[in-house]
Amino acid sequence: MIAVVDYGLGNLKSVACAFARCGADVRVTSDPRDIAAAAAVVLPGVGAFEKAMGNLRRLGLLDPVREAAAAATAGGRPFLGICLGLQLLFEKSFEHGEHGGLAVLPGIVARFAAGLKVPHMGWNRVRQNRGSPLFDGIEDWAYFYFAHSYRAEPARADLTLGETDYGGAYASAVSRGTLFALQFHPEKSGGTGLKMIRNFLRMAEERRG
Repeated sequence: MIAVVDYGLGNLKSVACAFARCGADVRVTSDPRDIAAAAAVVLPGVGAFEKAMGNLRRLGLLDPVREAAAAATAGGRPFLGICLGLQLLFEKSFEHGEHGGLAVLPGIVARFAAGLKVPHMGWNRVRQNRGSPLFDGIEDWAYFYFAHSYRAEPARADLTLGETDYGGAYASAVSRGTLFALQFHPEKSGGTGLKMIRNFLRMAEERRG
């Protein structure tokens, strides 16, 4: 079972449908027991950072999600953050003030530079910084769909898996161990995005043996 975390913010239906289309047994859930039992965990999100952290705390999901993500950094069950789900993994965000995140990955989340049109919305390319099973069968500089006004600034260069140019290069995909997080939306990125989801599901299946 793949647990898609429901914390009241996110395009849950489209994420769940994309995973189901790729053959996954998907459960959209706010139950910590489902997160603990899942073969892999997906943290999607669309909306404000502060509200997202508040919702996770209110629903009793803060520690279960943090623990699942932290375990993945050490090679545990695969974990995938999407859009806001990527940003929440970092130490803090400067969206409408300064707000603490899950602090699973070192770094911050900041707004795009002044003068750029925000949100950064539509199709853009991702340059692969290094090899990863998440990108198996996906060409370098492939197009993915974006919709966001803030972007992560990892504190360590080796966390950056892929970069996108929008007013300069920024980390649009990060990874550590079996934790992966994407600023773009694979569920809205056509066949290439579905290929990426299948790659993630394959990792979950391989880990289960």
